[in-house]
This record gives sequence, structure tokens and C-alpha cells, in this order.
Amino acid sequence: MIYKWFLLHQWREMKRSSIWQRNIALNIVLGLLIGIMLLYLLVLGLFIDKILAELYPDGDPVKIFNGILFYYFGFEFFLRFFMQSLPTLNIESYLHLPIKKSSIVHYVAAKSVFMIGNYLSWLVMVPFAFKVIAPAYSTNTAVVWLASFVLLVFTINFFTTYVKRQLVNKPSIVGVFGLVLIALVLLDYFGVLSLSAASTFAFGQILLHHELIVLPIVLVILSYLLNYWFLKSRLYPDEVTVKKKQKQDSLADIKYLKTLGLTGQLISLDLRLIWRHKRTRSIVFMAPLFLLYGLFFYPNPAYQKMYPMFIFVGIFMTGGMMLNYINYCFSYESNYFDNILVNYKDLERYIRTKYILGISIATACYILTIPYIFFGTDIFLINTMTYLYNIGFLSFVLFYVATFSKKRMDLSKGATFNYQGMGASHWLSMLPAFLLPVLIFLPFNFMGYKTGGMLFIGALGVAGLLFSRLMIAFVYKQFMKRRYEMAEGFRE
Repeated sequence: MIYKWFLLHQWREMKRSSIWQRNIALNIVLGLLIGIMLLYLLVLGLFIDKILAELYPDGDPVKIFNGILFYYFGFEFFLRFFMQSLPTLNIESYLHLPIKKSSIVHYVAAKSVFMIGNYLSWLVMVPFAFKVIAPAYSTNTAVVWLASFVLLVFTINFFTTYVKRQLVNKPSIVGVFGLVLIALVLLDYFGVLSLSAASTFAFGQILLHHELIVLPIVLVILSYLLNYWFLKSRLYPDEVTVKKKQKQDSLADIKYLKTLGLTGQLISLDLRLIWRHKRTRSIVFMAPLFLLYGLFFYPNPAYQKMYPMFIFVGIFMTGGMMLNYINYCFSYESNYFDNILVNYKDLERYIRTKYILGISIATACYILTIPYIFFGTDIFLINTMTYLYNIGFLSFVLFYVATFSKKRMDLSKGATFNYQGMGASHWLSMLPAFLLPVLIFLPFNFMGYKTGGMLFIGALGVAGLLFSRLMIAFVYKQFMKRRYEMAEGFRE
């Protein structure tokens, strides 16, 4: 019954924390929102057969539904990866007690089973199984199909937690896995491999051969054991600390940064800050989503006449990561902002360093978007002009807005649905980021000069680059005026 005590201790720890006491009202609101979402999912499950009949009047609803399940599991993986927190336990409190180490590891590995995300899809799948599959095949077949789906949901759950844990230990593994997923999406897009056909075949075989349920059982056991073996090999905190320290300090060994003197040292410190903290690191791992954003719009015929939408996409892909960095560059350092004001003698170089890192991030993103020229030279022009706009105009606007930051930010929490440290100024910065370039383009578009409009947007960026020294000096003066108000706000 040791697991009962683990649960009881964590419940008491959560109730007694100051964060829980401060966020009672927020928890109530979130509970109501979750209740509404559960109701919507239940209604969708109850009427899923009628919805499919209207959308595909001549199709088999079971085959159609089976054909989207692989896509669903892929979507669920990404959703869990960015939103689901890792199950944790303060193991130092138990290692000196007469408790089997395997019991501690089993508890941490299996703790994610209780997360609500594992059960949301049941509200849709259970009605579909017994309203659609059972009448068409049999009740036993519906039960086997449903059990296979549930087992695969838990497989995704365990596999996602394993991949997220590997981020700390071996980020290269996650990168390889991400490339494999991107390759599958591209193969499906270009018709080389049909995930829909593979999904229909796989779940169709489960409907015909009930014994194939063994495969989902094996997958869920293997995914659980991956977590168990990973955690067991790193049970002692000293081992984790040493490996983590070695991984973090490797960023300080970039030889090129050492040749830049103090500027290189400041950039190295910012890179280590980004990599060491959960909130900033999670944004880095969202970079592929920023860069793949164009695949949802550029090849879609429905958006070909919505040219201003492509400007939004170009700004987002080439400048989304830069926007996240510059907009919160001072808030990221809120915990030791007083120390910066006291010990940094050249604060203008401090500002210039952040500008260099910001445009370097945008440049890297732009280079990775060059293959979008496959969709046409117009797309390449849009990405190029929006890139120039981002580094030459938007970057300075974001710096100016960032000097109004006064809210402390906790970098140990994830970035998804986390609005801590965000003020009205951060939301207003979205206007010059996404609305202003579209407003500039619309008159040119109305007169039939699309290319001229894009060149004008790029020209704003080029002008900003030509006067970058003056712009940085302007931001520096604003920073010096606001630095004490910022420091006072960060202390709260």
C-alpha cells in the first residue's frame, strides 16, 4: 500500500503550497472550462454517426473514422508534448526510508496514467464504438476495437513522457524523432505514403482479427518499460545533477563566441539561460511548429486569393522565435535584474547583445524557410521581405515595448498557456508584429501592386538596419529611464 502514501503525501503537498491558496479562483474557473469541454466532447460522441453520415453520405463511417486515427495519435503526441507536464516525485524524501527503489520508480512511471488527457477521447470513442461499430459488426468487436484504442492512448502517454525526459539527457534523440515525423507528414502530403490508408488497414484488421489486440498490449508494456528503465537508471539525484551540469556547461565552450569578447560572453550567458530553464527551452522545441506553419497555408488552394494572410505567415515563421525572445528578454532576467543594474558597466552593449542574438535567431529561421521557394518565387519574396521587416523594424519596436516590462517571470514553468510575466505592453506588441505590415500592404494590393507592397515592407526593415546604431541608442535611453521602475516591478 506504499502507493497510497505517495498519493496522500503529494495531495497534502499541493494543498499546503502557497500557489494553491493564491490560485483557488483560477482553479475554479479552469474546472468550469474543463466541464464545458467535457460536455462538448460527449455531445460530439453521441452525434458522431450523424455527422459522418452528412459529411460522407456514400462512405462507410467505420472506415472513414479508422482512417483518421493515425492523424489523431500524431496530433495527440504533439499536444501532450507541449502541454502535458511530467509526473514527478521528491525522491530525496524517500531514498533513506525502507522502501524498495522499484516501488518509487513504478509510482513515478505510472503516475501519468491519472492525467485527464488520457480519458477525454473516451467521451467520443465509447459512443462511436457502441452506436456505429457494434451494430455493423458485433458487441465483442466493438469492445476489442475500443480496448485497442485505449491501449494506444496510454502508449502515446508513456511514450510522450519518455521523449520529454530524453530532452534533458539526449536532445539529439528527440531531434531525430521529430525529423522522422516531419518526413512522414511530407511523404503523406506528396502522396508517397498514405497515413490514412495505413490507419484504415490497421484498425480494419483489428475489427476482423480480434487476436491482434495483442499488438497494442505489447506496445503499451514496452512504452511503460522505457520510462521505468530510464527512471531507474537515474534514480539517484547526484547522477542527474552531474549529467545536467555537464550538458549545460557545454554551451560555454562555443569557440566563436569567445572571439567576440564581452559581447560573446553575454550571448553565451543568454544561450545558457534559454537552454537551462523550462519555459525558454519549451519555446525552442516549438521552433519546428513555427517553421512548418507555411505548409498549412502556402499549398492550400483556399488561401491562394488571401495574399495578406501569407504576410502574416511570413512574419510568424521568420520572426516568431525572435518575437518570443526580444519581447521578454528583460522579464527572463527578472530574478537577478538588480544584479545586472549594479554589475554591468556597459548597459548599451547589454542592449546591443540582445539585439544581435535576436536577429541571429530570425536569420536562422529565415534560412530554414528558403525551401519554401518550391511553392513559388512569390513565397520566397514574402519570406525575404518579412524577414527584413522583422530584423530592421519590428526588433526595435519590440525592444522599446520590452522596457515597459514590470512583471516577474518564473522560468521553471512551461510556456504553454502560461501568461505569467505578460503585461498589456506584450499584447500590444502583437499589433506592429502582425497587423501593421498587413495594413501597409493593403493599399498597394488595392492598386494592383502586390510586389511593390512587399518591397515597401522590406524597405522599412532595410532603413532600420541602416540606422541601427541610432535605434539602439534610442532604446538604450528608454531603458535607462525605465530601469528602476522595471527593477521595482520585478521584485514583487
